Amino acid sequence: MDTRPPEEVADLLDELDEFIETEIKPLEEEHIQYFDKRREYARTNWEEDGVPEAEWEALLEEMRARADEAGYYRYALPERMGGMDGSNLGMAIIREHLAHKGPGLYNVLQTEASVVGNHQFPQILDRFGTDEQQEMIEDVITGETRVAFGLTEPDHGSDATWMDTTAEKDGDEWVINGTKRWNSGMHTADYDLVFARTSGEDGDGDGITAFLTPTDADGFEVDYYWWTFNMPTDHAEVSIDGVRVPDSAIIGEEGKGLHVAQRFVHESRIRQAAASLGAAQFCIDEAVEYAKERKTWGEPLANRQAIQFPLAELHTEAEMLRNTVRKTAAALDEEGEMITESGSSISQLVAMCNYTANNLVCRAADQAMQVHGGVGYSRHKPFEHIYRHHRRYRITEGAEEIQKRRVAGHLFDII
Repeated sequence: MDTRPPEEVADLLDELDEFIETEIKPLEEEHIQYFDKRREYARTNWEEDGVPEAEWEALLEEMRARADEAGYYRYALPERMGGMDGSNLGMAIIREHLAHKGPGLYNVLQTEASVVGNHQFPQILDRFGTDEQQEMIEDVITGETRVAFGLTEPDHGSDATWMDTTAEKDGDEWVINGTKRWNSGMHTADYDLVFARTSGEDGDGDGITAFLTPTDADGFEVDYYWWTFNMPTDHAEVSIDGVRVPDSAIIGEEGKGLHVAQRFVHESRIRQAAASLGAAQFCIDEAVEYAKERKTWGEPLANRQAIQFPLAELHTEAEMLRNTVRKTAAALDEEGEMITESGSSISQLVAMCNYTANNLVCRAADQAMQVHGGVGYSRHKPFEHIYRHHRRYRITEGAEEIQKRRVAGHLFDII
């Protein structure tokens, strides 16, 4: 298999680089407090429970608007939504490329804001939404309407089939009760996509329904925001007490809500793995360059095997992972919706890429800190920021133990 970028994707990367240099880098430099040693402090509204500062988010919106006007932001969306019908392989290559450039306004780690958007909610609405719900798509793309994601609960994380939040039918309405944790995007959300059990028993995949729930509904409350390893935070603890929504709030079919949650899990995980790979390669490259320049006891650090070997091993892992990520993304494009969550050979490949990439970037960032010495540990270098951001993906997007379990299930025919 030829793992080089297809010609049209390679051309797009060149265009993106030029666009970033002419349009986005100058904008970043005008607001450098969000990207230098002050980044976490400047981005966070510490007096409002640690949520992002409004001025910081306004800058992200300006970046996205410029990318949209230039025609790049909707790459992954179909042409009828103004996109390019971008492939999974193309998205994986782009996400790796942007992360390999290092942190910047063109590819913000904290919120995954990028000049090439991921657009999960517009695709969910397009795939599962009613005609009325699909009228929201353009506003969701532009950010006029914001949707949060409420799946995880205080007592249930990786296995969403065990869910305490319930919804019961009362006439032509549903009454939702429960609590959500790590409910991302709540500080600006107009709607929360709330998953609740409507039938069946704990452990059943069916019987969970997705409700597009207005955040200003009676009984819907944001209790507080979880302060995380990387700040600011938009991860809320949400209480849902007798919230009433109509039948028209259901996304997809009643009882099939996990199909909505899982529909894009492979695409999301392979893109995120590609981003972790790109960030890992950035850390490796920066450490190599520093080792060539830094002299101790009269000679460059790069002359010492204690410096060479760890970076050589990380670089080798990155190269092998790159091949597997692109192979897996291409297979996703070929097989599409034929892929199922369990038993699929592609499912195990996605899991391999995901947990390997997330582990690799953490080790690469750590090694880059070590090579740079004290300055590497400081906030004047980006390695601590990369580490703190990517460390979360060993838990979210499917914990690495869950990903390994999927690989083992395929290996031993037990799933």
